[in-house]
Amino acid sequence: MSEDKIQDPKQFEASLQALETIVDQLERGDLSLEASLAAFEEGVRLSRGCQQALETAEQRIRILTEGSDEAEPEAFLTSADQAQGN
Repeated sequence: MSEDKIQDPKQFEASLQALETIVDQLERGDLSLEASLAAFEEGVRLSRGCQQALETAEQRIRILTEGSDEAEPEAFLTSADQAQGN
């Protein structure tokens, strides 16, 4: 799971669950120093990815709820339209 682009809600939930598992492992204290460090690094990566996903969702919500009277509607382009240059 990429820390840069967690866009799928299922992927976000999986990342959050993996982060919770790592926290539980670290709190138990039964990992070696090297395993703890690796788990911590993975936890930081997952945490950053989840934070980015939350910030993106918050931005989308803000855009949808803070409509502008001056905004003009734009045509919705599909991936196929964009590939054809439309």
